[in-house]
Amino acid sequence: MIVQTQTTSFKAELYQGIHDLTTDVIKIALYTGNADLNAATTIYSATNEVANTGNYSAGGAILTPITVSSLGYTAYVGFPNISWTATLTARCALIYNSSQGNKSIAVLDFGSDKTSTVTFTITMPSNTYTTALIRSSN
Repeated sequence: MIVQTQTTSFKAELYQGIHDLTTDVIKIALYTGNADLNAATTIYSATNEVANTGNYSAGGAILTPITVSSLGYTAYVGFPNISWTATLTARCALIYNSSQGNKSIAVLDFGSDKTSTVTFTITMPSNTYTTALIRSSN
């Protein structure tokens, strides 16, 4: 089952000081509808990753730059949009930290299969305290 979420292990690892989203290498990988990605996902796996086509290769791509900001009582993380010149179909994506043993960060659920014949683009939410993909407040 695919569920859009920050992974539970990521939340715990933040308090353990494992992730530094501004200096670690953060990647995003694309998956088919057969993937099983949800809050319990702990690491990147190539199982059910989309086939290598065009300039998409196993493991996905590096997300850079990543920004960490705060406003009021909310801290938030901004991720850049990402594109691949490739013919592919993907149902979801996994953001993970390749500097820290490929530990999972978040699952993105596209809601249905998305197909591209030229360029596959993931447009991230705006980098604000109310819309960023990852936000934390009291």
